Amino acid sequence: RTTMKSLRFISAEAFVSNAELARKSLSAVAHDLFPLLFKASYLLEQGEVIHDLVENWPLFDFNMGKLLGATLDYQEDLSHRTCSVCLESCLTGLRDYVLNRTSPYMKKLKVVDLTGIKDVEVQFCKCKKTMGRWARTQLLSKLCSELLVYLQQAECNPGTFEISINVLIDLFVTERNYELVMQALLKKCSCPLKICCVAFRSDNLTLQKFFYIIKLTDPSLLRKLEIVHNVHLEMEHLEMLFSSIHFPLLMSLTLPARTFNVRRFTATDEQMLTDIGVKMGEMTQLTELSMSFSILTGRIQKLLSPLKTPLKMLDVSNCSLNHADMAYLANSFHANHLEALDLSGHDIPELYPSTFSKLLSHCSSVLRSLTLEDCNIQDTHVNMLILGLSSCQKLQEFKFIGNPLSSQALKRLFTFLCELPMLKNVEFPVPRDCYPVGITYPIDDASLCRFDHQKYERVAEELNLILLQANRGDVKASTPLFGSYDAAVQETNNELGAYLIKSFKETLEKFTTSFNKMS
Repeated sequence: RTTMKSLRFISAEAFVSNAELARKSLSAVAHDLFPLLFKASYLLEQGEVIHDLVENWPLFDFNMGKLLGATLDYQEDLSHRTCSVCLESCLTGLRDYVLNRTSPYMKKLKVVDLTGIKDVEVQFCKCKKTMGRWARTQLLSKLCSELLVYLQQAECNPGTFEISINVLIDLFVTERNYELVMQALLKKCSCPLKICCVAFRSDNLTLQKFFYIIKLTDPSLLRKLEIVHNVHLEMEHLEMLFSSIHFPLLMSLTLPARTFNVRRFTATDEQMLTDIGVKMGEMTQLTELSMSFSILTGRIQKLLSPLKTPLKMLDVSNCSLNHADMAYLANSFHANHLEALDLSGHDIPELYPSTFSKLLSHCSSVLRSLTLEDCNIQDTHVNMLILGLSSCQKLQEFKFIGNPLSSQALKRLFTFLCELPMLKNVEFPVPRDCYPVGITYPIDDASLCRFDHQKYERVAEELNLILLQANRGDVKASTPLFGSYDAAVQETNNELGAYLIKSFKETLEKFTTSFNKMS
């Protein structure tokens, strides 16, 4: 698919394609042409030109999302291109903007917004090297630290110290880059480039380090907080976090697995859960909540009823919800506003079929994304599912891998899915008849890949043919056996793997020590 370019954009491409000439001529370029030249340079991956454009940026703000998004001159959105060459040139250009010898009075830049960059699975840049969120965090922190060292050692223009640029960024901190980010945040006041954390993700971090760095980020500005893998945050720590730090602008909260476990609850724990609900209720902007793999049986109302703003996104996958929880969700004021819902890991047809249908009917006018993985949906439940989904005319994404459905049932379901006008993405299971007879669900990791791959390919082709015959070639259908793509995990999987091996080794050593003592 080719996107139309205006004559202005074609001229801009021609200008920046000769990097040497473009760099020499920048001083003669009209200020309002800088955004146009930036997008053209980004498309052509002209790193040196990008660097010089940013180093000499003549405008008050530099917003990556807007600069790379759809424009009148070129409709294609480039914000999902996390090209390493382009982004590194951009950030080093920002550092050199501060160090550039031109008069500080000429420097107007006040805000740099890097939050519009989107990390996606498939990259179209020629260099094929990406710079993900973790690497952007690392590089910006490194440049801030280097800048401070340089300013202390060199004889700089006195006006350089008066430069103050807020750099809005989504930080991603793990054990490996913690020290660097922490130092950059500690010295923020002295640095002309001021890191302003809008979203914060933490993986592979001790609780002590997490609590320390979250306070340094200026939580009053935080809109999104993700505490995900290998941060051992339990309920008492969450209560401590909410009691000691206020998050007035927080819109999205993701908690790690096993934050809650009601099976071990005492009377004190019940009160703590109530307090957490009240604290979340004080976050008046909170509309997205993810609490997967916690045990929350019978406690959803206690957590969610204090919220004053209806949730637009709720992930309670594998949370052992009972009928009372589902009844609360179906009748709560959240139901009419849910745009994304994940109920994976619950036996919906067996436990609460009618309550689920009620919940679906209440959110049908706004629901965009529905995830029902490992929900024991069988062939006999397909009619119920079709009935429930038929009113969800705004549905864009439907994920239901891990359900014991036959090829025939999937074909019936796909024939119906063609009728959903907004649908763009479907994740479907390997048909049950592709696995050996007697396979049990949910399928364990060891058996997950032991299916008839040739038969699966034939079925997948037939399902895609159903879409094509209905003129729905715009729908992407796939079977990601080990879950959907996660850019953050993809970028840090080596560190994540090393951490898991270390944890396993430590657990094994503790077990051996205890066993030896018993012997």
